Amino acid sequence: MSRTTYYTATTLDGFIADPHDSLDWLFTLDIDADGPMGYPAFIAGIGAVLMGSTTYEWIRTHEATSPWPYEQPCWVFTHRDLPVVEGADVRFVRGDVAEAWPEVLVAAGAKGVWVVGGGDLASQVATAGLLDEVVVAVAPVVLGAGRPLFTRPVDLRLVELARNGDFACARYEVVGVRA
Repeated sequence: MSRTTYYTATTLDGFIADPHDSLDWLFTLDIDADGPMGYPAFIAGIGAVLMGSTTYEWIRTHEATSPWPYEQPCWVFTHRDLPVVEGADVRFVRGDVAEAWPEVLVAAGAKGVWVVGGGDLASQVATAGLLDEVVVAVAPVVLGAGRPLFTRPVDLRLVELARNGDFACARYEVVGVRA
């Protein structure tokens, strides 16, 4: 059975990007890719990827000289027309998360679904009752403003906690959405 995970990094004050959608703060810190809650082990269990349009555009812009970083099919939720990355399995969605969900689950198969970013998309997935867990690497950085980790209230239960380099990494089970 597929699990849906919001796997991300955040600042100590709860932002995934600064007010200009920059992730520069993230790349100044040390993390062991093979350490607790590391990326290689995580991505090996993923069969489908979901992301918002801002995340998609950031990847296109900042990874322009590299091939598309995901082998898995990727659904990009947007209200705009965006260019397609050549050779990538990218599917643009203009509707509700729940409408695309059956297709996402078929593509994921026995593997998981990764909500890459952003916080509003993760909140939509949680509100639809489709988010199972949150795995977050908390950075020792305070931005004061930016793109929030979530845009709606969600109740979580801590199931794992570890240190990985400069980050405090936590795995939470989604308990539910607050009314």
